Amino acid sequence: MTSASGPFDLVIRGGRIVDPASGRDGTGDVAVKDGKIAAVGTVAGEGRREIDARGLVVTPGFIDLHAHGQTVAADRMQAFDGVTTTLELEAGVLPIALWYETQARKGRVLNYGTAANWVFARIAAMIGAEPEADLAFMGRNSNDKRWIENVASDTEVKEILTRLRQGLDEGAIGIGILNAYAPGAGVKEMTSVCQLAAERAVPTYTHVAYASNVDPRSSVEAYIRLVGYAGATGAHMHICHFNSTSLQDVEQASRLIAKAQAQGLNITVEAYPYGTGSTVLGATFFADPQFKERTGGTYEAIEMVDTGRTFHNREELLAAQAQDPGSLVLWHFLDVEANPRHRDLLDVSILHPGGAIASDAMPWTNPDGSVYDGEAWPLPEGTSSHPRSSGTFTRFLRQYVRERAMLPLIDGIAKCTLIPADILGPSTPAMRAKGRLAVGADADIAVFDWDSLTDRAEFKAMNRAAEGMRHVIVNGEPVITDGALVREARPGKPVRRPVKVG
Repeated sequence: MTSASGPFDLVIRGGRIVDPASGRDGTGDVAVKDGKIAAVGTVAGEGRREIDARGLVVTPGFIDLHAHGQTVAADRMQAFDGVTTTLELEAGVLPIALWYETQARKGRVLNYGTAANWVFARIAAMIGAEPEADLAFMGRNSNDKRWIENVASDTEVKEILTRLRQGLDEGAIGIGILNAYAPGAGVKEMTSVCQLAAERAVPTYTHVAYASNVDPRSSVEAYIRLVGYAGATGAHMHICHFNSTSLQDVEQASRLIAKAQAQGLNITVEAYPYGTGSTVLGATFFADPQFKERTGGTYEAIEMVDTGRTFHNREELLAAQAQDPGSLVLWHFLDVEANPRHRDLLDVSILHPGGAIASDAMPWTNPDGSVYDGEAWPLPEGTSSHPRSSGTFTRFLRQYVRERAMLPLIDGIAKCTLIPADILGPSTPAMRAKGRLAVGADADIAVFDWDSLTDRAEFKAMNRAAEGMRHVIVNGEPVITDGALVREARPGKPVRRPVKVG
């Protein structure tokens, strides 16, 4: 395409344009005007600002479907990972309107959005605690086991659904179902929640009920149940972190999900390229008396983020859970560095056809375990999270595309851009303009040095930003320029479904 009109706000010239939506992989220019892509190809008109992208790769900005950080600090770290849209979907929050108002007031670097949180609705209905628009609300209420262990009464289910409907009316991007954190929930309740999602034509984002290699309550059972929900209700069931909940049964799980997808069920998946997960210490599955047998791991595989402490037995773990259930922990469920078989298992989840890459990025915390919500850059010494909060997308591209050549670049970029955009596009109109370099699309763009692109975060140094992103553009505004953070940038906009009035 040759542009006919200028001047443009920005022209990115001479880069290798990789756009999975159009199949384009070749040298060209991208022009931006008024926060939108105005031309792609050969751009004759001048830009008020121009980027010389010769020798660099130009792609749509990456879309993270699963990011719990949702702060300026988290946004900045993810920007260096190429992310331009960061969404809290697996969990979500309530109340929805309050959360969006709070984010807009603070100002965000990246585009942001959230689902309605089923667990929050359950806590409200079953123990009477009014939801706060903060993920830590769940941890603060985890010592009351009623919402975790009990089957909800008909009256409680009715209230759960009422609260979720209100969240959807307020623009939530579907329903987040943390089933593993409330394993007492019955199939009737889950069916009703999925029926609501189907009625509203929104996805559910599910942390499946069980992560275990052993029946009963195995991961395979959890996936079969999810397939049943999709078939019986017609809901779009999105599987969060396919790797960590499949554990060592991922090959069987992948075959089952692929078969269900081939039969036309609306099931999608995501995974991250690490063998270590992160959650809260109070997660119910850690307290299972058969934890070691079910997961094939040990208590030593559970590591507290703030202190580095690991556990020797169930008694130690239970005592720590009672003292501080909301503390963040790392769970080393696969040893992908030393065990080739474990790496093969991780590969199955990462390379599942049509699957997205998503980080499950955790909040950044201070050395005392409190959430860091400041604006210092680089992040203060001692702040920690998980390496995936810093380097998920760059790690995936480096390992799976550049070093191991398991995918061509355009297919790897699709897993970071077009696939997540298309997962959300049918239900969320704002996502139809993302994940692609096309005239009229949102000007969310990553420009990077393919040869040097890499993650740098390690478990002993989690707050190292990724390298190789030369320019990151959000809604037409730079948030990274010449490899450096634009500290004052706050161009992020809400990703939200239309709000129901009245």
